[in-house]
Amino acid sequence: MVQRPDDHVMKLKEQIKKNLKKGYNEDSLRWALVKQKESRSLVEKAMEIAKKEIEQETPKKVYHPEPARVEFIEPEEKKGFFARLFKRN
Repeated sequence: MVQRPDDHVMKLKEQIKKNLKKGYNEDSLRWALVKQKESRSLVEKAMEIAKKEIEQETPKKVYHPEPARVEFIEPEEKKGFFARLFKRN
């Protein structure tokens, strides 16, 4: 049976998706596949497809920041040098 290039790209894509979910780095996967005699262009194509599919599978995280809490601190009355020295109130 003759393999079409699309079938090969889809197999690479599935392999990349599986390993990305395991926590492997994109660059390490890319170079591991190139060292296994895979075409760089096919690896890049499969990598792009895999990243797009992973983005679609994972839900978008919505960030809702909490409102800032502001506390007012009343400044202390500063005592002068001699008041501190002689401890006058």
